[in-house]
Amino acid sequence: MASLFHVYFPGKSFELDSSRFIQVDTQRWVMNMSMYVGDAYDQVKEIFLGLPTEQSLPNPELALAVYVQSPGSNWEYRGAVNSQRPSAVIPLVWPSPGGSPQTADGTPLPAQIGISIESAASLPTAVVGAQQRAEEFARKVGENLFHFMQSFSSSNDGMLHVPVSILNQWFTKFQERFRVDPDFLDRQRD
Repeated sequence: MASLFHVYFPGKSFELDSSRFIQVDTQRWVMNMSMYVGDAYDQVKEIFLGLPTEQSLPNPELALAVYVQSPGSNWEYRGAVNSQRPSAVIPLVWPSPGGSPQTADGTPLPAQIGISIESAASLPTAVVGAQQRAEEFARKVGENLFHFMQSFSSSNDGMLHVPVSILNQWFTKFQERFRVDPDFLDRQRD
């Protein structure tokens, strides 16, 4: 049987076809990320999804949609491919783990990637993952600035009192560090 789709995780895997996914029904497939990356699913930042042939989808109005689920979270849409856009690198912004990231017997729930055949018209047109990645980046930059300024604060009254020059000092330091290590914010304390 021919593969309906193929994926790979840039910098993390070789090409994997749809047979590496568990087929849930005729329209949906799921991949347990712990089989490939253990608990480091959140280090997988993007997925390449491609259709092997023009006839992979039985109808040109259908699309293959990508969803992600962290342990215990709800499924969240990330992007899609269709016959007009037969391949794409889709950002994987993982949702925060949910309230119960384990089963009743204490077994940890895995992070998962889901692929489903859906009507292209029913899918969001915006690339949700890119927007969430930008929002997360902005949050981390703000936290980095706050922690930097907080280290210069001279007050214990719950207010942040710092010299005005600290903002320029932070920005210069931030630019230098970002040039050397663009991923340093991912390792920043929360």
